[in-house]
Amino acid sequence: MSVRTFLAVALTLASLAAPVLASPPGIGPNGGIRVDTGTVHVELVADGTPTITVYISDSSYAPLDAAGWSGNAILLVDGKPQRFPLEATEAGTLSGTATVPVMQDVKGALQLTAPDGSSTQAKY
Repeated sequence: MSVRTFLAVALTLASLAAPVLASPPGIGPNGGIRVDTGTVHVELVADGTPTITVYISDSSYAPLDAAGWSGNAILLVDGKPQRFPLEATEAGTLSGTATVPVMQDVKGALQLTAPDGSSTQAKY
């Protein structure tokens, strides 16, 4: 193998192993924590009630209608995992209800499935 071929292979492998750069979590336009999943931006709004609201937007932060989307929330509340489904609402968001109140600074993940069957995960 020539040095040129070796370097080309090494650079290709290095680029595949490099982490995908995403924008850091921030506050979304609805007051929740917004994370970049690589395909969409996902904003989790929790206000101390059992119900959470999830807003999704495209890479340019334009809101997406959640019709056809679904998912699951796996959140750590009071030291215990809470798992519950997320469903599209008429307001164009996803919503789900835990068995206990969910605070704004909750940790966990949302697993979302788009209308085309692709999936993404937002970690908080």
